[in-house]
Amino acid sequence: MSELVFKSIKNNPAFEGLASLVPNIVYSTARGLEIKMHILTPQSVRKPDADDRHPCIVFVQGSAWTFPDVTYEIPQMSEFARNGYVVAMVTHRSALDGHKAPAFLEDVKTAIRFLRANADTYKIDPERIGIWGTSSGGNTALLVGLTADDPVYKTDEYADFSDGVKTVVECFGPADLRAMWTNIQAQCAENEHNRALFTGLLGDTEDEQMRCISLMNPVEKVKDGVSYPPFLLIHGDKDELVPYEQSVQMADTLCAHDVHTEMIRVEGAEHEGTFWSRELLSMIADYIARTL
Repeated sequence: MSELVFKSIKNNPAFEGLASLVPNIVYSTARGLEIKMHILTPQSVRKPDADDRHPCIVFVQGSAWTFPDVTYEIPQMSEFARNGYVVAMVTHRSALDGHKAPAFLEDVKTAIRFLRANADTYKIDPERIGIWGTSSGGNTALLVGLTADDPVYKTDEYADFSDGVKTVVECFGPADLRAMWTNIQAQCAENEHNRALFTGLLGDTEDEQMRCISLMNPVEKVKDGVSYPPFLLIHGDKDELVPYEQSVQMADTLCAHDVHTEMIRVEGAEHEGTFWSRELLSMIADYIARTL
């Protein structure tokens, strides 16, 4: 007869260490479109008597300014929700559908204002909202951090709320599109998809293209005498799509304007892929805990 192995543990009335997913939340209906986000929350938020407020991370997945795959990083972002953060995985309009810059930025800023407007529903601390983005989402995160409540990018939705953030995490995003312009033109010549993408993002004429680049070029947005949130910039030094030097230049620009800036180089890492590790995620978690 086998011996019974018996254990007894306490229950978990606080739902500590657990997360929930609230999918497909419509945050914008401007221009006849439904633009959505997924929200990951600590599971305790669902308790009827829940009154704790949680810091919020707005996450923008890289997509070359097309429609972001909000599911890609849900497994990683769930860890943050299990540790007490509300995480909003946002989508935005796609350049391939003819939505020129800065449409993507307008949408993400609208998402931030939506979260503040609905802070009671999702148990968010509206004073503790940060942004984290990768690739084109990293470009978006930089711009959000540098253009808080700028009327150039503000739509009518939730206009009474701020789209400012308390901290920024940027991963391998374009920081100086003018410096990448020759490479962008070469990509457009390679195939029809690239041409359609950049024409949709920047327009057909050179005047349109330069105007749109100015609207979405982070290094041009840093100004003297402005109070900015802290920035964490992370880049792989073997990135062939967005050069590592882009983040170096951005870090130098921020520091020259007395902005608190931290930078992590991921040795041997390309764009996405081997860029990620548990060590890096732990370093990001530490930065967010300190600044958000």
